[in-house]
Amino acid sequence: MKAPRGVVINNIKWRYIMDIRVESVKFDADRKLLDFIDEKVGKLDRFFDAIIGVEVTLSLVPGHDNKKATLRVKVPGNELIAERTCPTFEEAVATGVDILKENLVKTKQKMRGN
Repeated sequence: MKAPRGVVINNIKWRYIMDIRVESVKFDADRKLLDFIDEKVGKLDRFFDAIIGVEVTLSLVPGHDNKKATLRVKVPGNELIAERTCPTFEEAVATGVDILKENLVKTKQKMRGN
């Protein structure tokens, strides 16, 4: 049984599990990388509990730091985007998540009127 986010049914608080979608452009991401992304991106709901979904796009670009990660976080009335290019996909995702954490806190404060 799936309950809406933040609803209490029979003294049990149901928690919404955000939708995380990963797209790898022109290559196949291995299970280890996908698990890493799920772990890092899955922690974003600690900073803003109304996240609708997250889209992660991984691609290769020319140059030395050729691993690019674009993270799009959908929240009610807004979409936050972080784009990073690093030597590894893990580093690109981790730094993108760090930036999004700060932006989610700011967005949450704005929605509350603080």
